[in-house]
Amino acid sequence: MGEQRENSAWVRRFHPAPEGSVRLVCLPHAGGSAPFYFPMSQALSPAVDVLCLQYPGRQERRLDPGIENIPDYADAIAAELKPWLDVPTAFFGHSMGAVLAYEVALRLERDAGTGPVAVFASGRRAPSRYRDENVHRRDDDGIVKEMQLLSGTDARVLGNEEILRMVLPAIRSDYTAIETYRSEPGAALRAPITVFTGDDDPRTSLEEAEAWRAHTVGEFDIHVFPGGHFFLANHSQKIIEIVSAKLSAASSQQH
Repeated sequence: MGEQRENSAWVRRFHPAPEGSVRLVCLPHAGGSAPFYFPMSQALSPAVDVLCLQYPGRQERRLDPGIENIPDYADAIAAELKPWLDVPTAFFGHSMGAVLAYEVALRLERDAGTGPVAVFASGRRAPSRYRDENVHRRDDDGIVKEMQLLSGTDARVLGNEEILRMVLPAIRSDYTAIETYRSEPGAALRAPITVFTGDDDPRTSLEEAEAWRAHTVGEFDIHVFPGGHFFLANHSQKIIEIVSAKLSAASSQQH
């Protein structure tokens, strides 16, 4: 089964750690790709077996059609992860990835109780908090402007029109999915939720980040860092320390 699990288009396992006592599934932001989490994977290995998700429509999956709504995204990811739930598993999602982590966790908890032992939600307001956003309806230049505002895309990519043209359809699909998303009222996880947020994120206020508290019946905590939407790039060591400590505690409770 181990070999079969390697072949999924969705899963990148940069530093396989089969002896790790816990597994961490990392879900990228809108327009993001699996290598965004390469440094986290490297830092947590070999204690943690890190899976980085590769969404359709980008990099080696650029010919796969993008997904334009969160329920379909979450259904597909939940199905992909089922073979990997043989050890205690946690989720780390940034921005759109935080919403996907929450929705996938809800699905897995409802389906035979195989939910994650912890959920880390980074750089995203709570699922129940909405803003009227329509980046997905902008022209290509408008989408590029939003990406520049969030500073989430390497300037070398933004400056290369050929590469940008290849990834824009995937970015537009992701923005369509997250901007049209509406959470199920009253839904909450059993898994504890840890929130990471930047104090100057133009897309998430502190109140909107705190509102994640209502989305779990388990423990909740929040860590505020200096910075904007991609604050985690400048605070990766501290974030990895917090994640590592939480995973260690969660995994010891399972044994």
